[in-house]
Amino acid sequence: MRPAEKRYSTKPAVDWWHRVTRASPLRFIAVWAPGLLVMLADTDAGNVVTAAAAGAQWRYHLLPLLFLLIPMLYMIQELTVRLGIFTMRGHGELIREFFGRGWAWLSVAGLAAATIGSLITEFTGIAGIGELYSLPRSFTLSLSSAVLLLMVATGSYRRIERTALIIGLFELAFFVVAYAAQPDLASVLRDAVHIPLGNRRFLYLAAAIVGAVFNPWMVFYQQSAVVEKRLKPRDIAAERWDTAFGAILTQLLTAAVLVAAAATLGTRFTPTSLDSVGDIIVSLSRVLGGGAAQAVFSAGVLGAAMVAAIVSSLALAWGVGEVSGYRRSLEYHPFRARWFFGVYAACIIGSAVSVRWVSDLVWLNIAAQVLNAFLLPLVVGFLAALAIKTLPEANRLRGWYLGAVIGVSSVVCALGIIGGISGFF
Repeated sequence: MRPAEKRYSTKPAVDWWHRVTRASPLRFIAVWAPGLLVMLADTDAGNVVTAAAAGAQWRYHLLPLLFLLIPMLYMIQELTVRLGIFTMRGHGELIREFFGRGWAWLSVAGLAAATIGSLITEFTGIAGIGELYSLPRSFTLSLSSAVLLLMVATGSYRRIERTALIIGLFELAFFVVAYAAQPDLASVLRDAVHIPLGNRRFLYLAAAIVGAVFNPWMVFYQQSAVVEKRLKPRDIAAERWDTAFGAILTQLLTAAVLVAAAATLGTRFTPTSLDSVGDIIVSLSRVLGGGAAQAVFSAGVLGAAMVAAIVSSLALAWGVGEVSGYRRSLEYHPFRARWFFGVYAACIIGSAVSVRWVSDLVWLNIAAQVLNAFLLPLVVGFLAALAIKTLPEANRLRGWYLGAVIGVSSVVCALGIIGGISGFF
């Protein structure tokens, strides 16, 4: 059997996907979710904090960057779709098989660093929202952890996917907040054409934006989800649309937060304190109309944080399993895949406990995004190498598209690294 045709030897004999429907239109719709879900997770609490800080400090100057990153975001995640569908392996397993265990564990180490950083930002966001409504951290962290653990313990990928998508829809509240902020179009256009590239603080936030958009766990999650869902080559068009729609949506959601912050915190109101998610929400709601705006924005941040916590933790559990070889499927009972569910639970519980004593600082959230920017070259490098080496000839990364992926990625990686380094001087 050729490597590209080999399937997981540890996959249970449950193929719910092929029982969904045999009708093409319904199948096209039912294929959607891995791309959209991973993109909704990308608009997480850390992304919200970074976008709000960018808008408050630099108004609309960083808005064009968000839209310019859409093509690269799609290209990277589309490669995970190809690799998942045509190899039926997760990202970590492919690296282990074609480049060896050393490189595979290196990729998982980067994944672990990104996942821990993301989880800390998610739980600090959840705790900050709870404190807005006079709920102690111990309560909100315990409750959110219990919900996240119970969701995965159900033993059904489809159920988790649907539940996470429903939770993620609360992020649409960001559009409502942006509309209520009533941004001035002339100011948006004026700031969009004036990019202060010579300012180190601006470059540092630009690096944070890059890192907020490109999380290593997105690559691991979507490729493993495609394998878990048992998508076939005939599904690739639908999954590409799923990914493209998600890439546009997540950047629009992030842009909505930046616009709301720029139109309020960056112009009409200068907050005395902007140290936490709670401070950002209070500052925005104070300008946008008080309690109603606070509730809407809080719901959006809470939904984003919960979805990102699910996706990033599952990505790490899948990634470690793909490299080490333990059972790694949500279709298993937790006691039949103890290591898989154990890694997921350790991520959730460990991060929640850590946040119990960690201050909810904006700079910590932004630093976690800058870390992702430094990890981006490693992620893109492995993806491109695998797409060249492991895919069938007809679906291999090559020609002008290969040049486009390398060229665009090189520019974005350079921006992330240079901007990140500038923050230390």
